[in-house]
Amino acid sequence: MRLGLNLGYWQRYADDATETVLAAERLGYDSVWTAEAYGSDAFTPLAWYGARTSRIKLGTSVAQLSARTPAATAMTAMTLDHLTGGRLLLGVGASGPQVVEGWYGQPFAAPLARTREYVEIMRRIWRREEPVTAPGPHHPLPLPGGLGKPLKLITHPLRPDIPVYLGAEGPKNVALAAEIAQGWLPLFAFPSKIEEMYGEALRERPPGFDVAAMVVVIVTDDLRAALDGVKLMLTLYIGGMGAKGRNFHADIIGRMGFAEAAERVQSLYLSGQKEAAFRAVPDELADGISLVGPPGRIRERLEPWHRSPVTNLLVMGPRDEDSLRTVRDLVLG
Repeated sequence: MRLGLNLGYWQRYADDATETVLAAERLGYDSVWTAEAYGSDAFTPLAWYGARTSRIKLGTSVAQLSARTPAATAMTAMTLDHLTGGRLLLGVGASGPQVVEGWYGQPFAAPLARTREYVEIMRRIWRREEPVTAPGPHHPLPLPGGLGKPLKLITHPLRPDIPVYLGAEGPKNVALAAEIAQGWLPLFAFPSKIEEMYGEALRERPPGFDVAAMVVVIVTDDLRAALDGVKLMLTLYIGGMGAKGRNFHADIIGRMGFAEAAERVQSLYLSGQKEAAFRAVPDELADGISLVGPPGRIRERLEPWHRSPVTNLLVMGPRDEDSLRTVRDLVLG
């Protein structure tokens, strides 16, 4: 089991976590990850932290496909990988229709086919075997009927095989990750249910495939407050991070066995009853996808994670050096 730190994306205010990242590197954390939604982007903070560190790997969890063309993402990844000495882990994901259509103004269509095409184009760019052409239909290169011609990346990549991870929640998307990527980034993972939910999708994963699960970790004697913190996050994702008819976060909670609760949370949230939606999130769900409570309790609850297909825990929550050390000792000790 490897250990990473997931910083997520900025909330209301800018969040320079340099001291946290430096502490994580000193303590032997394998990686640090940033994210994006419709606020801070994923790449700029990694460049900032990469300039101040020397060893820790730098991951995007995730960079949204609709935010950039495949060529733009490939260029950014190549540049950052060079500047940081080959430390980039490129996590990408299709996001959902609310963000893709509402924020980027792009159609949300055929996410599986679009993801496959996107990753293949990036790999062709990095390999520099020939000028890049792609038949589409989502990202045709060159643009049909235009004046463009196939081009080859000017700069030779430091690594022509930059590791690609997919942020995926549905079984078909997870199977795609196992087929075309080096890793999978599950946002919500219930360790005792991963095999049941995704065993078939992961069956053909290659050796070394990294299942890097994001998990909220709160070391505290106040279990109630910790669970409420996880429930607050779940309320937003189940209730507000998707449209009524298409919310992948609510869908995955349903597949975990909480379909009725997910439907109730979303209905309450979308009707403006956010406090009632929060109360409708089951404690069992919040506890199952997180590691919260006193150290002894967390140590016991780590056992299902170690028995699961997860190979990498990307912890969310700890920020000071003492907390990072405690989490490290619990997970790796």
